[in-house]
Amino acid sequence: MGLLERLEKQKNPQQSEISADNPARGSAVYVDEYSVIKDQIHGEIIELVNQEAVEGGKTESNDEAHLLQSIENLVDTKAGQIPRTERSRLVKEIYNNVIGLGPLEPLLADPTISEIMVNGPYCVYVERAGKLELSATKFKDNEHVMNVLNRIVSSVGRRIDESSPMVDARLADGSRVNAIIPPLALTGPTITIRKFAKNPITVNDLVRFGSVTPKMMSFLEACVKGKMNIIVSGGTGSGKTTLLNVLSGFIPNSERIVTIEDAAEIQLRQNHVITLESRPPNSENAGQVTIRDLVRNALRMRPDRIIVGEVRSGETLDMLQAMNTGHEGSLTTAHANSPRDLMSRLETMVLMSGMEIPVKAIREQISSALDLIVHQSRIKDGTRKIVSITEVVGMEGDIITLQDLYTYKSEGIDAAGRMKGSFAATGIRPNFAEKITSNGVFLRDDWFTN
Repeated sequence: MGLLERLEKQKNPQQSEISADNPARGSAVYVDEYSVIKDQIHGEIIELVNQEAVEGGKTESNDEAHLLQSIENLVDTKAGQIPRTERSRLVKEIYNNVIGLGPLEPLLADPTISEIMVNGPYCVYVERAGKLELSATKFKDNEHVMNVLNRIVSSVGRRIDESSPMVDARLADGSRVNAIIPPLALTGPTITIRKFAKNPITVNDLVRFGSVTPKMMSFLEACVKGKMNIIVSGGTGSGKTTLLNVLSGFIPNSERIVTIEDAAEIQLRQNHVITLESRPPNSENAGQVTIRDLVRNALRMRPDRIIVGEVRSGETLDMLQAMNTGHEGSLTTAHANSPRDLMSRLETMVLMSGMEIPVKAIREQISSALDLIVHQSRIKDGTRKIVSITEVVGMEGDIITLQDLYTYKSEGIDAAGRMKGSFAATGIRPNFAEKITSNGVFLRDDWFTN
């Protein structure tokens, strides 16, 4: 989308009944001492760019640099009484409001921030090093938040309004965005942004962070290359997608990979990758394409590997069937508190497909499809660790049998307030070891000893 189109969207923003004086907000409007001059310059910049476009002015390749210079000139002319340091801040804020994401831009540019949570216009939290803190960032009012939000969702062909008050989207860099607005969110438009690392986290980073040991990572690499079906489980914010990215990096470059997600987050560097993304219904409540639809379609695309960003509903059945019908080495994630809880969740999600399947048949499907569960957890000090690597052994009667291959044991808190603990191998060699070696991948015996 060109600059002119973006400015036209701001000039005629999507109308909403959400406003700063909405009584449901129950909070005073945030006042910026320079808000009047900022609004005035903002309006004049839009008029200036529109006029230049009519007269055949700047081209798309250099219009943003020209825009910045125009804002600086207007600020110097109209706000000469303001101190120069404040004028510089004013220029940045106006530029961000015109062409970027307004008050969110500094937060998105801060590499120490991993998550941004906008709880209405006047309350913005961020996550640093796994800990939440209240930031000084504020929006002008609810309409200001909505303008930024509409800019985000429209860029990926989605919408948010009273008829569709929830949305999942992504930023240009791949960062995941979730938003919910009034009347569902009583505190005002609420935006949650899971930032995308500019430099993808690598195996060495996970080892350096203490999330995993080199032996565990070598074993997981062998499992991916040996075409084991793996599911990464854990709670919200535990690092499931990050780990899935790392594990996906072990897939050989010669294989055809199909990724399926609600909002594309998986970063693969292999050559033969097809990325599929689900689509919500349009304003006529038509045209929806679900994860389940995409999983079914992927089976017809001759994939060597299928990677589903997360299973959370009926698509679980299709994923399990894919794993059971020759699509070995598939990867996915799911929310769960533990590997055992994951088994119960998978059963529930299969039943959500609408198929009337006996519970024992579902369990047989799960035990046959899955080889390995990698459980990730966010520890109390904010760090994220692989707390268990568990093999799905099979069925004993009506019960799915699991056995831990690696575990993490917490050992209290050190003087700096960080959690202490250690990883340990249980000494068990997995039953699927023969399958891995038959696929030409070597397993070392010392990986399973301490």
